[in-house]
Amino acid sequence: MADERTWLGRLLTLVEAAPPVESVAILERVLEEQIAAVEVSFLITDHGGKALVRLTSAADDGGRGRPEPIKLSGTVYDWVIRTQHVQVEKAEGAEEGGSGLVRVIAPVTDRGDAIGVLELTLPAPPDPQTVHCISEAAHALAYVVIVNRRFTDLYEWGRCTTRLSLASEIQHRLLPDSFTCNAGRFTVAGALEPAADIGGDTFDYSLDRRSLYLSLTDAMGHDVQAALLATMVVGALRNARRAGAGLASQAKDAHRAVARYANQAHLVDADRSDQMHQTTAEYGGQAMVTGQLLRVALDTGHATVVNAGHIWPLRLRDGKVEEVALFVDLPFGVTPNPGYRVQSLDLRPGDRLVLLTDGMLEPHGTDFGLRSLIEQTGDWHPRDAVRVFTDAVLQATNHDPRDDATVLCLDWPGP
Repeated sequence: MADERTWLGRLLTLVEAAPPVESVAILERVLEEQIAAVEVSFLITDHGGKALVRLTSAADDGGRGRPEPIKLSGTVYDWVIRTQHVQVEKAEGAEEGGSGLVRVIAPVTDRGDAIGVLELTLPAPPDPQTVHCISEAAHALAYVVIVNRRFTDLYEWGRCTTRLSLASEIQHRLLPDSFTCNAGRFTVAGALEPAADIGGDTFDYSLDRRSLYLSLTDAMGHDVQAALLATMVVGALRNARRAGAGLASQAKDAHRAVARYANQAHLVDADRSDQMHQTTAEYGGQAMVTGQLLRVALDTGHATVVNAGHIWPLRLRDGKVEEVALFVDLPFGVTPNPGYRVQSLDLRPGDRLVLLTDGMLEPHGTDFGLRSLIEQTGDWHPRDAVRVFTDAVLQATNHDPRDDATVLCLDWPGP
């Protein structure tokens, strides 16, 4: 085998020179040459992290039709993603045919974001150097996908195992590009399980040299109206944050954006549906978005929070879950509004903080054992834990949730 740096450099050079839709095929060809692989393929995770889709040359024709999902639960792919270890096993039919073919599966992950897996068939069991080479190739593939998905719909096609509605399309564009981030000082992961008609939930995170920012919002109503309200509040929060504004100013800008949108769109009128009146009766029928904004200082761990009419977060500490009691200010968009208080939040090394929307309390306004689940999965990676939480909601609602179920999980090991 050629020197690892040499062939990885050649791989990246070839990928950069090729059209974005051919980047995976380029990697397949290089691996076939370098380690004599019989077959190479990349399987990408879907939006919910519950299935994989095999991206082959057949998908390069523009993504006609829907991709064929491969369920993760209970499979070797699931084990590889959970453990982040390379798996080597006999290829299917190897024993019957007397062949020495083996299958190697490696996680394609960047900063904890499980993008998919790299699967290879080799003519013989690989030595440790070859396994290491495959692992490095899978890591390189993660960067290849991240860079090239900006230029093509191929990867997004693979992640959408069912066609999105217009509201769903808008909602997914509001979410971060990566649902998981390992950043050394912390790990954060989010998950969103959409209702049949989108409920307007979003989550977001960002970090700079000194701070980690988190937000979780829930827009009033359903479908496109909720998605548009969510767009206003997420856009306002990001705009204020990127201008260097603190939590109070971010909250004020979000409130103004929702209130202005409501006035311009004439959302409050005599023709509003009964469901809308019931949803907003407490605030006189005004368009609104609830939410929580969180800032954590990376050097000290000091955390501050704004609570805009949202349900309290849950904190796992020393194996026990408790609610974090916060002052509750008015939702964004509700007027008159006296402003938003920036509160301290007790966050200590070893804590796990779980932010959630009211859809996580469906179907009867209870947590259906969510606290117990948080305790049971306390040593799981947040990426895997949030998937278990939203799966539990689906089971509790017979896979027909009445509202979006969204959760954002922060592990704080300490500065």
